[in-house]
Amino acid sequence: MSDEMSLFDAIYNCRAMRRLETREVPEELLIRLIDAANQAPSGSNSQRARWVVVRDPAQKQKLADLNRRFAEPYIKPSLENPESEAQAKMLRTVVWQMDHMHEIPALIVACFDYQEKVEGLGVYRSAGSVWPGIQNLLLTARALGLGAAPTTLALRDQDLVREALELPETFAALCMIPVGYPKGKFGPVTRRPVEEIMRFDRWS
Repeated sequence: MSDEMSLFDAIYNCRAMRRLETREVPEELLIRLIDAANQAPSGSNSQRARWVVVRDPAQKQKLADLNRRFAEPYIKPSLENPESEAQAKMLRTVVWQMDHMHEIPALIVACFDYQEKVEGLGVYRSAGSVWPGIQNLLLTARALGLGAAPTTLALRDQDLVREALELPETFAALCMIPVGYPKGKFGPVTRRPVEEIMRFDRWS
């Protein structure tokens, strides 16, 4: 897939891809993802987003173990009683990702450097300065023919993540994006129509 595809093609055909091939993603493409993420705006132009691209098998296993630790109890109720077939289908991909996380070529962890240790809900205080970069990364991955889907389940215990990735205590890990070549095919996303989710000037 050419990275010259139009912005709108990328936006409207950017499915969450959780089932990924094991073949290696070239380093230059991973660098391009982070370079694109780095172009995003941040609060007060702080530019404190930090990115750890995890490729080492032992390091990936640590993150896969953390993901399973928190994902299994979180998704269990929905797995046992899904609201719809669409949810059941999505959950099957989450389980596949959980079972194969350690095999995915790259796990990208998006962090924010607070320059002081933060805990509890304070971890998310400046999340708005990181998520625009994550969206840039997702769209760039789509343009490059790479599959990606953001998840936060593996990052629920910041101290464990800091230990696993040897992060400074001032870092908060806000999102993990597994990246690889997709097993499935890209296609249009399913979303509510704009007339249901938008109003001008006031809601009622």
